[in-house]
Amino acid sequence: MTTTASSGFGPLRQTVFAVLWVATIIGNIGSFARDIASSWLVTDLSSSPLAVAMVQAAATLPVFLLAIPAGVLSDILDRRKFLIGIQILMASVSICLLLLSATGLQTILSLVALTFVGGIGAALMGPTWQAIVPELVKKQDLRDAVALNSLGINIARAIGPALGGIVLATFGTSVTYGVDVISYLFVITALLWWKRAKTDSDELAEKFFGAFRAGLRYTMASRELHVVLLRTFLFFAFCSSVWALLPLVARRVLGGDAGFYGILLGAVGVGAIAGAFLLPTLRQKCSADGLLLLASIITASVMALLSIAPPQWLAVVALVVLGCGWIIALTTFNGVAQSILPNWVRGRSLAVYLTVFNGAMTAGSLAWGALAQSAGVQETLFIGAIGIIVIGVVSYRLRLPKGESDLLPSNHWPEPLTAEVVEHDRGPVLIQIEYDVDPQHRAPFLKAIYNLAYERRRDGAYNWGITEDSANPRILLEWFMVESWAEHLRQHRRVSKADADIQAELLQYHTGDEPPKVRHFITTPRP
Repeated sequence: MTTTASSGFGPLRQTVFAVLWVATIIGNIGSFARDIASSWLVTDLSSSPLAVAMVQAAATLPVFLLAIPAGVLSDILDRRKFLIGIQILMASVSICLLLLSATGLQTILSLVALTFVGGIGAALMGPTWQAIVPELVKKQDLRDAVALNSLGINIARAIGPALGGIVLATFGTSVTYGVDVISYLFVITALLWWKRAKTDSDELAEKFFGAFRAGLRYTMASRELHVVLLRTFLFFAFCSSVWALLPLVARRVLGGDAGFYGILLGAVGVGAIAGAFLLPTLRQKCSADGLLLLASIITASVMALLSIAPPQWLAVVALVVLGCGWIIALTTFNGVAQSILPNWVRGRSLAVYLTVFNGAMTAGSLAWGALAQSAGVQETLFIGAIGIIVIGVVSYRLRLPKGESDLLPSNHWPEPLTAEVVEHDRGPVLIQIEYDVDPQHRAPFLKAIYNLAYERRRDGAYNWGITEDSANPRILLEWFMVESWAEHLRQHRRVSKADADIQAELLQYHTGDEPPKVRHFITTPRP
């Protein structure tokens, strides 16, 4: 197949992206092999469904707890060096798993604890790895690069579990963990090879806690992101049932061994690869909302089939179909999230997205495991299938954003006038903008300015309001507050071209020969 932008493979023509993409696939193959070993080992150590679910939860809980701080770090640290450190941490975890398994000292407690530490590495890596994508590809290739990353993960999902199952059945858990250790060497080598462009020192560079607060403010003010997060949580909270219970489905319901469990997960990867190739055609025929409804129907159908204990060959076919639905959902959610985020807060907001995703998977895994403990595995799968259909139909009415806004910085705000140099840490800062609005235009002006309020809050304001002059109702005063002078200067950089369009709409209601008067007030320190 010719690699062209129109085919979705354009980003692979860019060498750095291609090398890191291949290295990531190798690393994920090792990770999936490790997960096979851990998932099967826990069924040897304990027959409790809750113990199986605990291992699943230990892998995702750190991502839920730490993804947002990880996103902050990805926005303020050198991402290349940060990723190298994370890979070393995760390799160390697999070395410990290898040694404990080889010496027969592995227990449920140690397995859960090491899985949790590995989850910390995954929490730190997730938002950072996604945030580097815009650095590796051209803007027009960004969506294809996101899709290729999802494809790469599922290529690894197709190979890793099957490889892990074969190695596990042939050589045992310690050798399987060794495969994962070797895979990290490829990723570290690729990251060392990547000569990331050095960024100039920036006197306005954010510090951790300030960046953390700015990311939370953006998340709280972005209505588009709220829709993505809500629908992500609902979908994956119910879909987590099939992943949390799959080891038990393979062993108890379908009567398989470790190799068969690897085949099932490999089938998911094969289906995901097929789904990735089908996605360009599906996107032409379905909206993002339609794709997610299709993914819900596919997932629910597979879960219902597994609940009646089908023959093993039919279960493998069903897992191929499940993989297709899984990649449709993952790529759709991730693509929409990437398309609505500006670069300055991409790592932090993607971290919030990953927090919601993994929080849904963690809570779902524990809840479905507890339900299976009392109601049974097959009954739980059927209940989950019904829930996915209901949620899919209901959430279809809550439309996802199209992600078509131009989020590049507009740089149209003039530098604020100051009588003297203002220290960056001074604050809070109050900004006032005075408008002269004809009474007949008051209603559309207020509608426009309340839309602008979301932009002010997303870009750094922690408080906002609109007031009128009691002596002259034509004079409307917009005000907002930011925590420091440096944060206000950053706000100048963050205003996007889409935001500039909103401000241009607002200014058409301002009368008078002069533009709206802007004033800045800085808190005066107490003598």
